[in-house]
Amino acid sequence: MSRISPLFEQLRQQNRTALIPYITAGDPHPDATVGIMHALVEGGADMIELGVPFSDPMADGPVIAAAHERALAHHVGLIHVLDMVKSFRETNLKTPVILMGYQNPIEAMGADRFAQLAQAAGLDGVLTVDLPPEEAEPASKAYRAVGIDPIFLIAPTTHAERVRHIAKVASGFIYYVSLKGVTGASNLDTDALASRLQEIRSDCGLPVGVGFGIRNAETAAAVGKVADAVIIGSALVQLIADSAAGANTDDWAALRQKLQDFMAQVRIALDQKTQN
Repeated sequence: MSRISPLFEQLRQQNRTALIPYITAGDPHPDATVGIMHALVEGGADMIELGVPFSDPMADGPVIAAAHERALAHHVGLIHVLDMVKSFRETNLKTPVILMGYQNPIEAMGADRFAQLAQAAGLDGVLTVDLPPEEAEPASKAYRAVGIDPIFLIAPTTHAERVRHIAKVASGFIYYVSLKGVTGASNLDTDALASRLQEIRSDCGLPVGVGFGIRNAETAAAVGKVADAVIIGSALVQLIADSAAGANTDDWAALRQKLQDFMAQVRIALDQKTQN
């Protein structure tokens, strides 16, 4: 079993919402990633979503797409990302880590080999953006065999029958894309979100995390009232891009502190809102 389900159960008993930051592995530099992961946890992250650099990140907006480009400029690939997870696990055995990426790198490695290496590294879940659930059984079977959760997306346009199908093949949690668009889009309607999550929960027994369009502590707190997890990506990645420009690559302490402080602000707002 991965660390994901026990985490959600613990948070449910505490009436708390999970906080899940997304960063792209290798951005702004491969040497910075593991330290950033630890800083995010220190700031209040309950789980970490680590993006695998890819040359055609079709689900990602310009902010995260640029992060992929920066990581690829350092030749960061799937095997390097797994090494980063393994390094993180040297001192953190508690925080769940999931990979978010695209099918091509996994296909090139082979699902069975990837699953074995991912388990050895200490990974908990895999979200493959461009792998339809109808075609996911071979990969999902390989993941489940080593205790890794296959995680799937549900969009605002996903109909109830497909939600039920996704619920059958997914484990860990469901990632709900709150907006029609790519990462970094705006105009999140929390009232509509609450109604949609109620519909999804009627067809799915898994926790539901919400991502896309969550930019700050205020938005996270509003979403946290209705979601089991709040996922923040583009805002963090933009902070990394802004802070890393011209930074001394031998010392990423200032960047780590900024990210930790950002997480702490979101954590405080999220806990205050969900516990009121």
